[in-house]
Amino acid sequence: MSKRFLIIFAAVIVVFAGLLLFNKKDSGDSSGNGDQSKDSSAQLSNHTKGEGTTGVVLTEYGDYACPACYQYFPLVEAVKEKYGNQIKFQFRNYPLTEIHQNALIGARAAEAADKQGKFWGMYTKLYSDQPTWRDVSNPATTFEGYAKDLGLNIDKFKEDIKSSAINDVIQADRAEAKRLNYTSTPTFEINGKQIENPRDLAGFEKLIDQAIKDKKQQ
Repeated sequence: MSKRFLIIFAAVIVVFAGLLLFNKKDSGDSSGNGDQSKDSSAQLSNHTKGEGTTGVVLTEYGDYACPACYQYFPLVEAVKEKYGNQIKFQFRNYPLTEIHQNALIGARAAEAADKQGKFWGMYTKLYSDQPTWRDVSNPATTFEGYAKDLGLNIDKFKEDIKSSAINDVIQADRAEAKRLNYTSTPTFEINGKQIENPRDLAGFEKLIDQAIKDKKQQ
């Protein structure tokens, strides 16, 4: 075996190893559902309701396919109804793809609706109708029905729901939740600080009223 051949062979091995290192993906959650972000610079979602005149922000990290989130949905709606523009309610995606097979596609449907200004309409449909799609093998038809009910352009909805840009937004939210060591849904924050999930409206009122009081004293 010639010296020249050995040099060429060694060079090929170095190049091949470099390519493998360059193409290596994050080995975290690899559920095969396309839930790996390809853009580490993607911005977090910005879904808010209410003006927040008191300076108080209630944030939910939620999973549309999570049974606990489904149970909390009417309670969260009651909180929003009670406080109106006094607080700002914010939703961020935290699809638990390891345990909920349709978590990611549910988040994609909401983000696709957001592209046409109907995020909150889809958010409401996904949560209120969760039992009808949570465990089905392919909820796409159901989501398209929701989109039609909301008056969306269906062709655009079908295109957006598959887009990498939408996936990147979802994964940015998900990465933020993991950075904060949140392990379950729903997880709630008031002004950026995690709270223990209240069991009823009175529990939310106690925490929110105290936050409003604290803001007034600042």
